[in-house]
Amino acid sequence: MGEHTVTSFDEDLGHIDRLIRDMGDLAGAMVAASTRSLLENDTAMAQRVISDDALMDARQRELDDRAITLIAKRQPMAQDLRRVVGAIRMAADLERIGDLAKNIAKRVSAVGEGAAPRSLSHSIDAMAQMVMAQVGAVIAGYEGRDARGLVQLRDDDRQIDVQYTAVFRELLTYMMEDPRNITACTHLLFCAKNLERIGDHVTNIAENAYYVVTGQQLPLNRPKTDETSVTVEAD
Repeated sequence: MGEHTVTSFDEDLGHIDRLIRDMGDLAGAMVAASTRSLLENDTAMAQRVISDDALMDARQRELDDRAITLIAKRQPMAQDLRRVVGAIRMAADLERIGDLAKNIAKRVSAVGEGAAPRSLSHSIDAMAQMVMAQVGAVIAGYEGRDARGLVQLRDDDRQIDVQYTAVFRELLTYMMEDPRNITACTHLLFCAKNLERIGDHVTNIAENAYYVVTGQQLPLNRPKTDETSVTVEAD
């Protein structure tokens, strides 16, 4: 991004970018902690994730306030306006990622100790690792103005869909094998769906970041391979 003759304008834009980075870091940490608390039945860690959601909300409000003030004072044009509006949109998706991580954390006590078989824990953990990598990469792609990398991130969402489909089928198998697993597996199913939806929000961020960087919109049709989307929806 080019520098402006008014230094404070660049400082305002830079602060908005820092808020996006901070929200991205917090989103990744919340996803990691919520998944760990789920798999380890750590209710204290889950409660910290729930508390962190208020911090995420506060950062989004700060970014919105700064962006609206900047538009009113500076009346940015073209690339600068895209940057500000894009930041507002990305912040909304990051805030939603925080909500979905909180949803996972809120189910920890309901799942209960020892409810998730080891193989299933591994599958959900693998899915969470993919999602966390995506969250970190999309923020890095935006900061580095890496248009090609942002396109790749959008395409890579299909890998999360494939993993979710595998977890979904595995959970159904456990429920059919023993009805006593139904309650815990249902909560785990919603948690896996929340992870899949986080991947969708990362895709939204990648699309908005790409628009900020290039001034062009990516095609509307996204690659999707989630075979269960008609079957279940998360809260």
